[in-house]
Amino acid sequence: MQTVETLKNPIVEQRADPWVYKHTDGYYYLTASVPEYDRIEVRRSKTIQGLGNAEPVVAWTKHEDGIMSANIWAPEIHFIDGKWYIYFAAARKDAIFDHRMYVIENDSQNPLEGNWVEKGQVRTAWESFSLDATTFKHNGNLYYVWAQKDPEIEGNSNLYIAKMANPWTLTGPQVMITTPEYDWEKIGFLVNEGAAVLKRNGKIFISYSASATDYNYCMGLLSADEDSDLLNPKSWVKSPQPVFQTNEENSQFGPGHNSFTVSEDGSQDILIYHARNYREIVGDPLWDPNRHTRAQVFTWNEDGTPNFGIPVPDAN
Repeated sequence: MQTVETLKNPIVEQRADPWVYKHTDGYYYLTASVPEYDRIEVRRSKTIQGLGNAEPVVAWTKHEDGIMSANIWAPEIHFIDGKWYIYFAAARKDAIFDHRMYVIENDSQNPLEGNWVEKGQVRTAWESFSLDATTFKHNGNLYYVWAQKDPEIEGNSNLYIAKMANPWTLTGPQVMITTPEYDWEKIGFLVNEGAAVLKRNGKIFISYSASATDYNYCMGLLSADEDSDLLNPKSWVKSPQPVFQTNEENSQFGPGHNSFTVSEDGSQDILIYHARNYREIVGDPLWDPNRHTRAQVFTWNEDGTPNFGIPVPDAN
């Protein structure tokens, strides 16, 4: 059984926004932002710890110019209806922070092989800053959750949900399910981003990250009853406090942009996230490469909500 004692952080150095998916073939697949923001890598291992030594394979490289030519951020790998998909955000050389969301597809059994085909931009209601898409299936429907700036209201990004007609096309209305409203969501920037979905105990939980990407970065949590209308904003309840945040005693700063997986034997739930091991950053945090991929076991409260605890210290 995998326990906290056997997971030694960091799992992978200099990999932010980590997404780990355990497939039916027994492999863990990891993709994440690389410090150069110029490509998408995928690696796999039979163990979470082994991802650190796994050889990365470049799935896709940014364009020379035009769309998808700058700041390739936060890829996520998903297996949907027999094919692999990677969702990611990309900007342009002439507007390096004006991101849009894109999808690539691979029909190989092993996503480290075969060809990744560009399926294009995921179109939403607005042409505005958007990123950090994730997907999940529920009651036969495929849903898309993402962060985007509403041009009509204050703030940098809110979280939205919509149904999908296929893994690269939204259908029907898009609905805002959270906007930065608490003080801890509005430090530096008004940000809700980096959603990840967890289904358990009759609930659907969506974790997300808030505030600037320095030591103020932290995780929030939304929850909805599994039988509720997920496209009704009133179905979603937000935790008034962050559920995972900086711990100075353990030298873990700005934990967030997480994903979820399970231990090798399936008996324990694992939180995957990034954090730095120092507080002070020179210059813009986005150009500091030392957000490392980390992992730790989490548990469940008596009321059925996840208990992420505090970020564990790095291994000696």
